[in-house]
Amino acid sequence: MKPAVILIGPQLGENIGTVARAMLNFGLEDLRVVNPRKGWDVERAIKASAGADKVVENRKTFTTTAEAIADLGFVGATTARSRDMVKTVLTPEKTAQMIHSHAAESVQSGLMFGPERTGLDNDDITLCDAICTVPLNPDFSSLNLAQAVLLMSYV
Repeated sequence: MKPAVILIGPQLGENIGTVARAMLNFGLEDLRVVNPRKGWDVERAIKASAGADKVVENRKTFTTTAEAIADLGFVGATTARSRDMVKTVLTPEKTAQMIHSHAAESVQSGLMFGPERTGLDNDDITLCDAICTVPLNPDFSSLNLAQAVLLMSYV
C-alpha cells in the first residue's frame, strides 16, 4: 500500500504537475490537493507532469486538511524547520519504516507537504502523527515542492 501525497495550498499548476511526475517515478498515484490557489492552470500542470497526466487528472481536491487525511492511519508532516511542539521527529528512513509497517496492516499512510513559499503551518502539523525531516544543510535547507516529494517518495 503506497502512501498518499497531500499538498497543502499549492500555488502553481506547474508545481502540481512536477509533483505528479515525481510521484509516478516511484509508482505513487494518490495525489490529494488541499485548498489550491484559485484558478490554478490544470493544463500547465498536465504539461509539467511530463507524462504523469493520470496523477494530475485523478487528483482529489479538498477544502480542509482534516478532510484530506480523514482515511489515513499515519500522516507524516514534512518540514525543514524545527517546531515548538511535542511531535515525534523522524528521519526519512524511519518515516519509510512507519509507512511500511502500516501498509503491512493494510493501513493507508500519507506524506504532507506545505505551500511553496511558507511550508506547512503549525495547524496542519498538529493534525499529523509525526514530523518528517531530512538532514539538510542548516544554512540552506529549502527544497522546491517536487524535490521534496521526490526525496520522500524514494524512501
